[in-house]
Amino acid sequence: MLRDLLPTFPVCPGVYLMKNAAGKIIYVGKAKQLRRRLASYFQPEHRLPIKVRAMMPKVEHIDFLCTATEKEALLLEASLIKKHRPRYNIVLRDDKQYILFCLSQNHPFPALRLTRKVVRDGSLYFGPFTSALAARETKRVIDRLFPLRKCRDTVFSNRTRPCLQYHIGRCLGPCCLPVSHEDYQRVVRQVELFLSGKSAELMAGLRAEMCAASDRLDFEQAAQLRDSIQALRDTVERQAAVLPDGRHVDVLGVWQHDGGAGLAIIFIRQGRIIDGQSFWFDSVSVATPEEEQALTDSFVMQFYRPERFIPTRIITALGSADPAVDEALTEMRGSRAGVVKARGDQERRLVDIATANARAMLKPLRRREADMQSLAQALGLEKEAQRVECVDVSHIQGQGMRAGLVVFVDGKEEKPAYRVYAFPELEGSGDDYLALRHFVARRLESGPPWPDLMLIDGGKGQLRAVEQALADLGQAGLWPLAAIAKGESRRAGELGDVIFRPGRKNPLHLRPGSPELLFLQHVRDTAHRFIISRLRQHKRSTQLDSDLEKIPGIGPRTAQILWAHFGSLEALFNATQEDFQALPGFGPRKAQTLADALRNAKNEKSGGAD
Repeated sequence: MLRDLLPTFPVCPGVYLMKNAAGKIIYVGKAKQLRRRLASYFQPEHRLPIKVRAMMPKVEHIDFLCTATEKEALLLEASLIKKHRPRYNIVLRDDKQYILFCLSQNHPFPALRLTRKVVRDGSLYFGPFTSALAARETKRVIDRLFPLRKCRDTVFSNRTRPCLQYHIGRCLGPCCLPVSHEDYQRVVRQVELFLSGKSAELMAGLRAEMCAASDRLDFEQAAQLRDSIQALRDTVERQAAVLPDGRHVDVLGVWQHDGGAGLAIIFIRQGRIIDGQSFWFDSVSVATPEEEQALTDSFVMQFYRPERFIPTRIITALGSADPAVDEALTEMRGSRAGVVKARGDQERRLVDIATANARAMLKPLRRREADMQSLAQALGLEKEAQRVECVDVSHIQGQGMRAGLVVFVDGKEEKPAYRVYAFPELEGSGDDYLALRHFVARRLESGPPWPDLMLIDGGKGQLRAVEQALADLGQAGLWPLAAIAKGESRRAGELGDVIFRPGRKNPLHLRPGSPELLFLQHVRDTAHRFIISRLRQHKRSTQLDSDLEKIPGIGPRTAQILWAHFGSLEALFNATQEDFQALPGFGPRKAQTLADALRNAKNEKSGGAD
């Protein structure tokens, strides 16, 4: 029995891995003293939490890894949870990097750019934004209001004349014109104030500049400043201050749902709520303060990383139960940071807002669960289709044969799991069935997690090809299969799509407009758009390589480097010798030869005109 092995476990800090009979890790935990922590799992059953009662009968083996400190054990635990995604751990599915604004401090004329990664190089970061669309819209506003340069550093250093942004008044033109460093830094300071939420200070400065311009009788400049002030007022009036002292904090709220727990995080920058995100954890209980602290501590260790912006204070209702969490956050941030208990009415109100967001997950969650259950019933699946994968094969007259795979988990797109499979061995064949058979072999090589439903864009023929490929590889029935195809009906009001399942001669009858059919159509259309976009991208790349290789002195390797860096022939023709010399493997002689060849090719293309 495992209980008899307790004396063999060390008393050092470390991580333990509980495995089932198949050797799969089902739980990862950390401990200050491994032996004492593992002993707590072998108490009388009535004293164990519900999750532990359900887990322990499945545990057949326990491995452990010792660490030097409890903080190292905490970091190792978070890393192993992300890697193995154990069934009984709190696993953060949506751990993508959010978008930030970055204002470089290492260039005399900084540019504002969007990034998903924090680099500790002294640059200023503002955000995060969970919506890339919202971040880009904000950047469009900034680009319109503040004349910072828009070009990349490599382009900036090689320009010989101002670009269009200068001529339309959206850039000062420091690349080519004698713009003073003080004038440019004044605009940089305005952008910092805007992104920091210090709108009152910013508009006061602009009003002073407007009055000064009016006194100089420079009415055109005064009018531009007036329009900027009005645009800023329209933008900042939509923001509400929640912390008058203008702090950077993140706030977590937790709510117990039937069958799990919801957790919401809101991002507060300069005292204003700028964004937020909600998460759901199956079969997690937060009925006691200890369980709630365990959830928030585990979330924090998976959510925050060195390359993500970490505020000094992460506020929760109860704070952290583990000092090692604060140590780990401080190390990742490079300065003091930690999980703290809400203090004062303002912070407690923010926790209530986050908790309300976690509670609001219940309604859409139940609706999505109902949709997935009804989909399983409609297709005759043995269990709910939590993970749905869809494959679509595409090519251009037999060339560039590709299979695109999209993934939906709990009814939502799982974009990091999207894949494109290329089949160079099938070039010129145009055989969709053969491509699907090759796809099955490649997908099996990728390994689990396996889909609860593999949807195929096609009819009975495509369905049969996948079914037969699985059988030939000894994996018959591994994936529940379905195919979606256009039906014969094209009458007004009928969508015409039909669903085929293995073992059925006739298609399933799904009511047009039903939630089940609409979901399958959405998955199929997503797969189709995905593979078509990748196929077009491949075609453009191939065409550019072909065009480049026609230029004397450019072979396949050089063409690949140039395509990866410039992206189009137009950008390539406008490049200078210095641009080429900055590329890997290009010396002065090769760069000069290439520049001359491109100049000649450009002249020939334009009929010999300069």
